[in-house]
Amino acid sequence: MDTADCLVVGAGVLGLAVARALAGAGRETVIVEHCPTFGTETSSRNSEVIHAGLYYPAGSLKASLCVRGRELLYAYCRERGIPHRRCGKLIVATDEAQCAGLDRIAQAAACNGVGDLQRLDRAAAVRLEPALRCVAALLSPSTGIVDSHAYMLALLGEAEDRGASLAVSTEVTALRATPHGIEACVDGATQPLLRARCVVNAVGLRAPALARRTEGLPPERVPRAHFAKGNYFACTTRAPFTRLIYPVPEPGGLGVHLTLDLAGQGRFGPDVQWLEAAPDGGFDYTVDAARAAQFARAVRSWWPGLGEAQFLPAYSGVRPKLSGPGEPAADFRIEGPESHGVPGLVNLFGIESPGLTASLAIAERVVALLRHH
Repeated sequence: MDTADCLVVGAGVLGLAVARALAGAGRETVIVEHCPTFGTETSSRNSEVIHAGLYYPAGSLKASLCVRGRELLYAYCRERGIPHRRCGKLIVATDEAQCAGLDRIAQAAACNGVGDLQRLDRAAAVRLEPALRCVAALLSPSTGIVDSHAYMLALLGEAEDRGASLAVSTEVTALRATPHGIEACVDGATQPLLRARCVVNAVGLRAPALARRTEGLPPERVPRAHFAKGNYFACTTRAPFTRLIYPVPEPGGLGVHLTLDLAGQGRFGPDVQWLEAAPDGGFDYTVDAARAAQFARAVRSWWPGLGEAQFLPAYSGVRPKLSGPGEPAADFRIEGPESHGVPGLVNLFGIESPGLTASLAIAERVVALLRHH
């Protein structure tokens, strides 16, 4: 049986950030990914937004790690020449009833230490974005966009430069806690292939499933997984906006919003499409073109005159959620040995948005949890 100091299961943005941090701390690190390459699931199926930390409850991990991670990420991209832009965003109220929602966001942002949010009346918002229709807005100058693939490529490169190795097309299907470390079975085998002092479960959508197959982990420490598909449509005409445009949030997500890529091309999404369960054959990422009608209705509230023909199905992603329809949004769960009693094990549960923004801060936290293991 092979041995390693640290095993990171999952090579999405979180697994790569954690592996880089562990390797940077001088720890021998192996990354195992079941897909043929890194970052092909949740990490590459999102809006690529660098979030400011506006929406999350004060004191939550989402709030603290987003604010910390945002500044770490901007510095990381700036120092390494990773394509990104601090473009800012507007959160818009399209009628007076939604203005209370803006007030709640502003209060949450202040509690989270976000001090640059600006309240705008209709005239001030339209001066910034003449094509916009709203009655009021919040301007978030700290929001930005990033090339997520270039970011992950940089994380992997640095992890490997520090001695980490990546094994792809290899699925860790079970873990077993022993007095000598944590043993990993791969590709359905019953005999373990690798033993590590520390294991980080960073497999995103399948993190609770892998935790259920971790011998020695108390079952009550494994949350129920929920899955929300988010569909995206491309804008077939060039969007007349220089900032991201978000509506007041809706249950389950932040509402259908307009994001821009680094070339200035607009895309709409994600919506919230609850899924029953994770299918055996993987998720269906097909975008139903018929959903363009509801996208158009949502977007026309702040961009009048936009027609359904200007929506082209683009891509979709699935959020690894810990709360279901109608339930309050759950916080991240980053659980180390002091939480579940298994030496050397860290489980990352429910790391949806703002996980990309928070990735470097989450990596810091994981390294701290494993410092004495």
